[in-house]
Amino acid sequence: MKRLFALLGVLLFPGCLPVAAQQSMPTVAIQVDLSKSKGRMDPVWAWFGYDEPNYTYMKDGKKLLSELAALSPVPVYVRAHNLLTTGDGTPALKWGSTNAYTEDANGKPVYNWTIIDKIFDTYIQRGMKPLAQIGFMPEALSSKPQPYRHHWEPGQPYQKILTGWTYPPKDYQKWAELIYQWVTHSVKRYGKAEVESWYWELWNEPNSGYWGGTPEEYQKLYDYSMDAVRRALPTARVGGPHVTGPAGKGAAAFLNAFLEHCRSGKNAVTGKTGAPLDFVAFHAKGAPRIIDGYVRMNLGTQLRDISSGFQIVASYPEFSRLPIIIGESDPEGCAACGMHTNPENAYRNGTLYSSYTAAAFARKYELADYHKVNFKGAVSWSFEFEDQPWFYGFRDLATNGVDKPVLNVFRMYGMMRGNRVAVDGNLAYNMLTVRDSSVRRAAPDINALAARDTTRNAATVMVWNYHDDNLPAPDSPVSVTVNGIPAAQVKVTHYRIDQTHSNAYTVWQQMGSPQKPTPQQVATLGKAGQLQVLTAPETVQTTGGAVQLRTALPRQGVSLYQLTW
Repeated sequence: MKRLFALLGVLLFPGCLPVAAQQSMPTVAIQVDLSKSKGRMDPVWAWFGYDEPNYTYMKDGKKLLSELAALSPVPVYVRAHNLLTTGDGTPALKWGSTNAYTEDANGKPVYNWTIIDKIFDTYIQRGMKPLAQIGFMPEALSSKPQPYRHHWEPGQPYQKILTGWTYPPKDYQKWAELIYQWVTHSVKRYGKAEVESWYWELWNEPNSGYWGGTPEEYQKLYDYSMDAVRRALPTARVGGPHVTGPAGKGAAAFLNAFLEHCRSGKNAVTGKTGAPLDFVAFHAKGAPRIIDGYVRMNLGTQLRDISSGFQIVASYPEFSRLPIIIGESDPEGCAACGMHTNPENAYRNGTLYSSYTAAAFARKYELADYHKVNFKGAVSWSFEFEDQPWFYGFRDLATNGVDKPVLNVFRMYGMMRGNRVAVDGNLAYNMLTVRDSSVRRAAPDINALAARDTTRNAATVMVWNYHDDNLPAPDSPVSVTVNGIPAAQVKVTHYRIDQTHSNAYTVWQQMGSPQKPTPQQVATLGKAGQLQVLTAPETVQTTGGAVQLRTALPRQGVSLYQLTW
């Protein structure tokens, strides 16, 4: 126990570690060319998800969803587990329920959309859209229902959650009718045009313990499910299979078998060849570890999953241009495993999570360009956990209604519009280097993503100072030259996430880490959690259509320059 507290002290306060090298860092010179477009700045980041659907309509859940909707220039898509799980709607970690399907004493189906409606109403009221997950198996339909309700807690074996909801149905016809009735109800409640804008998907990570059947049984369930969706709404968008870890042999085999089935397999419902497929989905995760008393991230592991998934989809001519959704895209695989039971997750409260996220999404764009695929979105499996300890170290965007630094990266991304443009310079890493070997050299990954919005005479440049190893280091001097500005002067606004800006966690620590903060302290934390400027906006003269911006960027810090003219 003493060792655990000592370790947490190191992880929570990395600045207390001795700094091995106090010498000044070399200047990183970044060149941005607004005249060289690389592709659209699609809001692939505007997708979020979570295990516990009943948090959706609770106090802090509604607050966070409103914030997510407000920061995005397009409708945010939301993916949640347990939309068909049996229960009374009581929320718990890695659990949720809607009681959408039960049976009476004679085995006749009873449909109840009350809780699902509360969930989807909350989204629709905010202009958000469901990435509607068809799952999990209702207790009355499960081929192996008992035990069903789990009571997992952090620190307990993960396998404890894998109960009767994971199994195939004992009656595929009843299952299909459930899906048909759900989609029909959705069309009646929200309108055909609205539901046409959703994505309907089957299950979660069927190559793992989340699916208690075989790959062939998953394909059969997919056929029944998507036939039911399309009978209710012929124009609905359907897809899958949401395998996890396509860089691994097992996941790659599952994904390939699924795509082969959709292309040329015998459909279990129609008897014809193939199955409808409007998008392809898979999951990608990193792998943090504790190394010599500090957290070491592994961005490369996550990028290799993405690269492998893109490559597999691109290898099928029939599907190579379909939208790809990375249904979960995160630094690791368990949002509800806090840092006290899993010390490697101590990255989540502070700036390591935000800098990782900035660097990761930039490389996702590059990987999509590299593989020439239609990258639609990447779901950040991070939301909030209602009525839990403050800054417990869950993978969430906010704690008790107070935003964490990582949420401010999404606020930054929300300001980046138009087309991505060329970035160059004396950069220590390129995309392929990070994919293949992560960020493990002595030098940090200081790089940038830039965009130009011609509709608003604006440009944005996001710059990050990321390293896998959460160790202290001197600030790095960074020079950003923005070329191709068609104006004599620009207004520059500089936003920053670091230890002293856009960071409620450090403010909470300075308060003494209270678990029962006063209303005044909560208000202070709420303000600290918002995106903040580093300095007041200033007007800068251009020289030959260029401006040079200089800053000292702390390790794990993120800057966003917004230029308008």
